[in-house]
This record gives sequence, C-alpha cells and structure tokens, in this order.
Amino acid sequence: MSGIPSTARVVIIGGGAVGVSSLYHLAKAGWTDCVLLEKNELTAGSTWHAAGNVPTFSTSWSLMNMQRYSTELYRGLGAAVDYPMNYHVTGSIRLAHSKERMQEFERAKGMGRYQGMDIEVLGVDEIKGKYPFLETHDLKGALYDPADGDIDPAQLTQALAKGARDMGATILRFTPATGVSRENGEWIVHTEKGDIRCEYVVNAAGYYAQRVGEWFKPYGGRTVPMMVMSHQYLLSEPVPELEAWSKESGRKLPLLRDVDTSYYLRQEKTGFNLGPYERNCKAHWVTPDDPFPEDFSFQLYPDDLDRLEFYIEDAMARVPLLGTAGISRVINGPIPYAPDGNPLIGPMPGVPNAFEACVFTFGIAQGGGAGKVLAEWITEGCTEWDMWSCDPRRYTDYTDRDYCIEKGKEVYGHEYAMHFPWHRWPAAPDRKLSPVHDKVKALGGQFGAYNGWERANWFAQPGDDTSEEATQTWNRAGPWEARIREECEAVRDGVGVLNLPGFSRFDLSGAGAADWLRGMIAGALPKVGRMNLGYFPDKRGRILTEMSILRHGEDEFTLITAATAQWHDGEHLRQNLAPGLTLTDRTVEFDTLIVSGPKARDLFAAIGEADLSLPWLSIQSASVAGRPAMLARVSFAGELGWEVHAKVADMPAIYDAVLGQGAKPFGMWALNSLRLEKGYRAWKGDLSTDYSLLEGGLDRFIKFDKPQDFPGKAALLAEKQRGSKKRFVTLVVDAGEADAPYMSTLWHDGAVVGETTSGGWGYRVGKSIALGMLRADLAQPGTEIAVEIYGERRRAVVQEDQPLWDPENARIRA
Repeated sequence: MSGIPSTARVVIIGGGAVGVSSLYHLAKAGWTDCVLLEKNELTAGSTWHAAGNVPTFSTSWSLMNMQRYSTELYRGLGAAVDYPMNYHVTGSIRLAHSKERMQEFERAKGMGRYQGMDIEVLGVDEIKGKYPFLETHDLKGALYDPADGDIDPAQLTQALAKGARDMGATILRFTPATGVSRENGEWIVHTEKGDIRCEYVVNAAGYYAQRVGEWFKPYGGRTVPMMVMSHQYLLSEPVPELEAWSKESGRKLPLLRDVDTSYYLRQEKTGFNLGPYERNCKAHWVTPDDPFPEDFSFQLYPDDLDRLEFYIEDAMARVPLLGTAGISRVINGPIPYAPDGNPLIGPMPGVPNAFEACVFTFGIAQGGGAGKVLAEWITEGCTEWDMWSCDPRRYTDYTDRDYCIEKGKEVYGHEYAMHFPWHRWPAAPDRKLSPVHDKVKALGGQFGAYNGWERANWFAQPGDDTSEEATQTWNRAGPWEARIREECEAVRDGVGVLNLPGFSRFDLSGAGAADWLRGMIAGALPKVGRMNLGYFPDKRGRILTEMSILRHGEDEFTLITAATAQWHDGEHLRQNLAPGLTLTDRTVEFDTLIVSGPKARDLFAAIGEADLSLPWLSIQSASVAGRPAMLARVSFAGELGWEVHAKVADMPAIYDAVLGQGAKPFGMWALNSLRLEKGYRAWKGDLSTDYSLLEGGLDRFIKFDKPQDFPGKAALLAEKQRGSKKRFVTLVVDAGEADAPYMSTLWHDGAVVGETTSGGWGYRVGKSIALGMLRADLAQPGTEIAVEIYGERRRAVVQEDQPLWDPENARIRA
C-alpha cells in the first residue's frame, strides 16, 4: 500500500503559504477531493524564512483586493480553524520624501477607501504621534494603514492546512512530485510513492516553479517567466527603550516603510527587523558556479551585509534607537520574481486544465487572496475580480532567461518605486522589433513595450529632454506634451502615420466558422468584405475581450486583437474551437500602419491602387507602393483613415512611401488621446471582466434576438430586466495639472459612486476626459460629480452617450 490516493480532482504541487491557501479555498468551495504534494515539510521554501509582513497597499486595484482579502481572512482564521496564530495588526506608516510620493499615497488612499479600508494620509506633525522614535525633519508626510501588520508564516500555513484537512482535503508531506503525464484527457502526477490521476494540476512550487513548469512543455507549456533574488533582513538584539514603550502602551510600533530609501523596519518582539531592497541586488542560481540546487528546503544563503551598508545607516539615522542595538541574526533567503514583480495566478498558458499559483514575491500578504482567486479559476472558470495583473498569459514568448534576470533585478531594486504614466523601466528593451523600427527610431521615436513589441509613444524633436528623470511625474506636462499636441493636430488637419507592430492576429476558416463565431460573440457578424467589432462575454455576461472581425468570405475571417491579448485571446478561441475549424496565429507575419486624417484619401490615391470610395468598415486587397496589402477603412483615431496590413517584408517600402507623401509620424500617446475623444474603449482598462457588456455601454453590440445562444446571454437578459447597477460614462473634467488615472474614485454627495477606467487630455476638444463606471441613476448627461485625482477632488460633468469629437462620425465616413 503506497499510502497515497490513486485519484483526485486537483493536485497542487508545493506546500508553501500559497499552495496550502489554494487547497483550503478549494475545500471551502466544496472540492474536498484535492491533494497537495510537498517534497519536504510544509513551509520549507520561501515561506519559512519570509518576514511575514501583511500590507494592503498597492496602486493595482486587483492586488489591493487580494491583499485586503488576506488581512480579512487572517484576522478570523485562528478562531475559524481552531489553531493558535500570532497575527499582530500593528498598522503601518509609509514615509514620503516628495510631493510625487504624497500624490501616490493619495491615490492609494482613494482606492483603499473604495474597498472599505481606513487608510489615512498624515501630515509631518502627525507622524510622531503614531511612531515616537522617528526623525521627521526631511519628510513631506506619510500614509497610515491601520490594517497592516505581520503574521507568523509557519503558523499561518499550518492553520490553513488544518482548515483544509478538517474539510476533507489531503496533504502529503515528504512526497515530492517527480513529473506529469497526460492520458485520456486526465493528468497523471508521478511521485516516488505512486501516481495520482487527476483532472487539474496546480504549479504552486515557489522558487521551483520553473523546474516544475518544464514537465508541462510536451503538453503545450513554456518556460515559466521568473528568476530568484536573494533577500536579506536583519534582526537586532533587544532594545530596552522599545520594551518599555511597548509595555506602557500595550502595543507594538507600526510597521515602518521608508519607500523612497527602500526598506521596511518593524518591531520584532522587543527588537527590530530591518529589510532593505537594495539597488545593487543579487540574483541567485543564474551562473555555472551557483547551480540550482536539487533541494534547498529550510536553507539560507551566506550573509552579505556589505550590500546593505547604505540602507542600514539610513535606517539608523531615521530611527536612532535602531543604532543602539547590535545585530543578532541575518536571514538571507531566496525569493522568486516575475519580470514585473506580480505573481503568476491563473491558467497555465497553452496547457489544458493546468494552473499556476507561483512566483510570489509577497506570498504571505497575497496568499489568502491568491487561494481564493485560484479556487475560483478552477471551480468557476472565472474570478470575482479581474486578475489580468497576475494572469500568466500576460507574458508571451519574449521572456527569455536574460529578460527575466534583468527585469527581476530591476523590480527588486525598485520594490517601492512609483510607477509614473510616462516612465519606461529601461531594463531588457528591444525584445520584438517592427520591420521599420530603425526608421521610427531615426525619426525621434521614444518607445514603449507592448507585449514585448517596441512601439513609439511619442516623437521627440532635437533638443527635447528624453531623460528618464523627465518622466518622474504624474502631471501631463513634460517634454512630450507639445509633441503629442502636434501629432494630434496633424491627424486632425492633415494626415498622420502610426506604425503598430504586434497586433494579435488570427485567421479562422472552415465550414461552419461563421455559425461558430456567432455563438462566441454577443452581436452580429459583418457581411463579406466588411469588418466590425465583436465582444466576447463570459458566462456572467462580463467583458472577456473585444476583437475586430474582418470577413473575407462566407466562412473566412481574420480576428485582430490587442498585442497584450495574444495568448489570452488565442487560448479562448482555441479552447472553444468547433471540430473541423482551423485557427492560425499570424501575429508575427504581418505589420500594421494606421494612416489617418482628412488627407488620407489623397495620400493613398498617390501611392496605391485601391477603391478609395468603399465605405467605412470595408476591407479590400490592394496595392500600396507596389506592394500587396490589405486596406481596412477604420480609424481608432476617429478621422478618415485606413489601416494598412502587410507582410513584414513589404512594410518598409510602404512606410517610406507614406512618409514620402508628407504623413506625420504619431505615437501611442497621441492615439490614446484621440481614442478618448471618441469614447473608444481600451482592453483591460475600460474593457475587463469587472464589468458586464451592459454596464460597459455596449448594448448596441448585443443581439438578444439572434438564434444562436452565446455565453452570458441569460445573465445579460436578467440584468437588462432588473437594470444595471453601473453605467459607462464619458466625463469632462475640470482637471488641474494631472488627468484622471485608472481607478480614480468618483464622488457624489460625500459618497464614492464609481471609478474611472481611463483618462487623459483631448487635444482636439481641448479638455480633460475620463471614461468610467458610474452608479446608474447618476449616469445622466449634465450630472455633476467629482473625480478624485491624486487626492484633489475635481468637478466633472457626465456627457451625452456619444463621442465628444465628431459625434455624428461625419469625418470618419467622409
């Protein structure tokens, strides 16, 4: 008898806080026939040496949701599962040294308040009341979160484990998984003690996730995008003054984070725990002389305090009490990092019925929420909150080893950095280049990465400040602003050209393709030779994705979608594809130009052979500059224009010819301004699974009377009957120096009544615009509300449900 079950519904590989939380939440959802495999003892990986901080702070809505949920879960967990736990809710203070940091804090406070959290922004004179041992002379203020604190990671994991076992789930310690195979649509997970046949597998293997991920490559998998950092924290000897203060006040000091210097400092019993995130950081297991170990359970790296000298000195100057005590212990352990610092939670790209819950940099803080999200993915097929920020499919094929190492080190060294809208993190650029990249660069293109593809955000002129420092602002003013204005005006008055590499592109064909597609989208298909937008709902009627549908024949289509959506949308199509249909990813074979403006027709007449009288939303095969191309009469910029889709080899000649006719190059930031003026939605901002199609104002793209059923139809019909709680609105904002960022709160009569989904300046209308979701009763033209922009409430007015620019679309149809 091997002592292990031969079957299970789900097998989770990895027994750290996240794996065990996933098991606990699956069991809570009623899926008790689940097994967790751990090669050593529970918590043997990053969990055992984790500091155990539990912050809620984030400027990502989904991460904040996940962390908030963790704090709520942990507060009652000990009592719920009858397991003793040390969870100290001490509150936390984040220090600000600059105006920009205070603006970031105001933004986080607004989001936190919307989620029901009591976050406060403190003036300099209020900080000492909460933390008497602090030097405050050079500060601008602080953020105080009363729900923050710390927890014992081992006790947390054991409490979740006890809860899971009590509900009937199985945990097998000292049972390493050795591989997987697939048979008859089921997984077989191999261990030295026998095989387990199951429906679903979860890779929750922490810093071993990449190694476990390799087992899935024969079944469509890829190398897990991650690397491992060495993180050190030091424990001080006891500090008598701290002990006396704690005794007298009956509490611990709040957890302190000096985010501009880059460390946390917290009270540990009667001493301190100091954890820096140093710029001169170190990756591990990346060189031949430091190979990846077979087993690193309950082990640490040697101390390397020289790297931390600056941070230790800075912390001692900030809290002089720290300098009175010696160091009693240094912990230096491995922490996994994804290239953007967010974990991987969700479907394993390319692999059926396999999921990831791994590469957690803050696994203790996020573990509770991660378990909830993962259990929802598996049991429901969708999650309560849109989790794109953590979805493994956000990365595609450009995340090679060097990329992961460079990006991981960059994120670690800037762990508490502000993520400014105009700033590009410089590490590991140029993963995917357009065929005209060098030309765009020579024209002054300042690039951003879109699913690894380099696209120009704006075009600098000689003498413009293109330094990284210039981008460290939340405000719209900067060297780019005059250029964006000129680019928008060129599209308005003449003709502009934007090179758009990396559009995700799928060809669909086969008998019955049209009928199948009708059953996937909420609306109708275009006629042959035409194109339209198709919205793909999930079973709840929420917005999974949007694609442009180009119809070449009765059952022949090209589906075009956002660059970042390539693996997400490709997988959605492939998983649901009807037998006999063919779907081919053509993303890398084509390049695209957006040529837009009132003089666009004259331009194509001079260099092309095409029928330029065909109406808006028509598609045709044409010749441009003597090269074959497909012309689609559509414009995300909201002017007369065409998209030129051509093979990569043909695009340089076409681009040269378009420029030769006087088209002005414009960038993604100008395009963003232009699309806001038309109310065009952007994927994973305005369009996400946080909203239904009806809430998103997409009623005209829903065809309830078509014979085909489509996902979410019943949910949308029910919502239509009872009325939506929120509605999509366009707002004109009396903004100050900054426009409304994503997830700015909307206020009315002293209450939060909605949120923005995107915002920016409209250069054709000369106004600050925000798109957002507003309580349905207020979504009437003329309603006045307030938008909170970095802590300032600015007046905003709800607009008519039509574009601000050219509401009749006369310019597009010209």
